[in-house]
Amino acid sequence: MKLFFVLVLNTVLLTNVCAQNVIKIHQNAIVIDTHGDILFNQIKSGIDIGKLQPKGNFDLVRAKKGGLDVQFFSIWCDETGGYALANREIDSLYNLIKRYPKQIQLVTTAADLEQAVKAQKLAAMIGVEGGHMIENRLDYIDSLAKRGMAYLTLTWNNSTGWSSSAADETSGKVKPENAGLNSLGKQVVKRLNKLGVMVDLSHVGEKTFFDAIKASSKPVLVSHSCAYSLNPVSRNLKDEQIKAIGKNGGVVSFNFYSGFLDSTFSTKQKVFFSKYDEELKALSAKYGRSNAIDTLISNHQADADATRPPISLLVKHINHVVKLIGINHVGLGADFDGAESFPLGMNSVADYPKITAELIKNGYSETDIKKILGENVIRLIRENKGS
Repeated sequence: MKLFFVLVLNTVLLTNVCAQNVIKIHQNAIVIDTHGDILFNQIKSGIDIGKLQPKGNFDLVRAKKGGLDVQFFSIWCDETGGYALANREIDSLYNLIKRYPKQIQLVTTAADLEQAVKAQKLAAMIGVEGGHMIENRLDYIDSLAKRGMAYLTLTWNNSTGWSSSAADETSGKVKPENAGLNSLGKQVVKRLNKLGVMVDLSHVGEKTFFDAIKASSKPVLVSHSCAYSLNPVSRNLKDEQIKAIGKNGGVVSFNFYSGFLDSTFSTKQKVFFSKYDEELKALSAKYGRSNAIDTLISNHQADADATRPPISLLVKHINHVVKLIGINHVGLGADFDGAESFPLGMNSVADYPKITAELIKNGYSETDIKKILGENVIRLIRENKGS
């Protein structure tokens, strides 16, 4: 049971749902988020995510409020960064843990994870988002694993010299004959398997995806993606890929980003941007595009909210994968602090109980909800570590 648990529930979501049942199930589950992008922002802005923050989607206060037990902290940079920046972000996580040792603990195994949860601490795990950060060196994989890397995402949007991304495969930047994993890429997968580091296949192209599934001797993770059949964007998984995950024994963790969940979001967002075009241009010139979008949204919250899908759409994506490959292969990977829009009501890690409420509304049992919220990922960690 989690002490000091504070439940924030949207009354709309609780129609025909027993609030006490939601509390009970959510408290008794181990809740795991396999992808959060806060560390890059932490080193860029110097914010202290141990304290409640007025902006962003994550801090230790809201994690406790939402009953979040395990956070995979994404180590991310675009193609202009590399191994050194990855280590700076890991340093920032280590420093956070040093400042708040009673609230957060680094873990690398399923046993350590369960011990941290029992001790009422947030279990921190590390996911390195982008194979470019190993700089084509297998020894850098070893070094990152020693620092706590629990998974490596083979590509971000940019391809590497040994693996092609979904963005580059679909745009034609990488020709079909050059797509997938080359010999070094297969060595990367084998090294990850040997070290017990999960192979993460979010962001990778289809050819890379199937090459990696074939090369891996252990079940893989898809840390933050959704279902292509419900929203055909290149970052989502086609049914053939989902079925391959099932056969491999892996887990698909669902991304909360509105653009991956909702096939109508892109059009609605363009209308929103068009309505405030001059303001967006001025904000972009002052703050840069990404910060400008965040500011524009906060300036016109009601209009921005009208573009956001309901939480029920997230659960529809979960339902789709469960029907294809079963309950043992799904998890949650929010992509908080890595996108500008999430389902209505999902504003931060404090809102995780709302997903539990929606799963109950969809008829999932307590046993199945516990698997979705975290047990499937714990099983995956254990199978990759070999214990």
